[in-house]
Amino acid sequence: MDNSSGVGVLDKAALVLGALESGPATLAGLVAATGLARPTAHRLAVALEHHRMVARDMQGRFILGPRLAELAAAAGEDRLLATAGPVLTHLRDVTGESAQLYRRQGDMRICVAAAERLSGLRDTVPVGSTLTMKAGSSAQILMAWEEPERLHRGLQGARFTATALSGVRRRGWAQSIGEREPGVASVSAPVRGPSNRVVAAVSVSGPIERLTRHPGRMHAQAVIDAAGRLSEALRRTS
Repeated sequence: MDNSSGVGVLDKAALVLGALESGPATLAGLVAATGLARPTAHRLAVALEHHRMVARDMQGRFILGPRLAELAAAAGEDRLLATAGPVLTHLRDVTGESAQLYRRQGDMRICVAAAERLSGLRDTVPVGSTLTMKAGSSAQILMAWEEPERLHRGLQGARFTATALSGVRRRGWAQSIGEREPGVASVSAPVRGPSNRVVAAVSVSGPIERLTRHPGRMHAQAVIDAAGRLSEALRRTS
């Protein structure tokens, strides 16, 4: 099959990136994998490094660069947001509570999509709101599957414990009762990307008098189902 696009320099750059997909490579390794002349392979790899699409490891070998991860994350977020609207609307209608989608951003979480309850708006979270990672069921979800060192750091000053997050991982959902805001309860579940990594949290939230002190009993399954639909959408479009 002819993989030529008719734009030679782009075809050769794609060969270099494709060769690095399987792992780090020396210049000699790039030449062997791509069939390009040594000066051409070197010139392209250095040019791609300038644009952060290629980087170097500790041994000086060429590796895929951080710009590719940034572009992949942006593409995933676009797919996630394109799917989120109807899923959150359905979750709101099924539970009768406001539904939100959160993504982690550094040491905070941001509400990237929401379907608000049609009445009783005092407990809503507007899209674009930045909230703490130290409290709330969606913070628990976004923290629970982190790598150990980041998890340990994140637990410092948090309203939840390592034991609580262990329970979250076991159940596959989290709940909070007045943890972030007095009088408000919530239930959250993880959205997973194609690599099975947690990329977002789906939540429903409302006053404790409606959600009770055991909100997971009422809404965990609906939230899990919504998160599953978003995870499936990300897998289909990857």
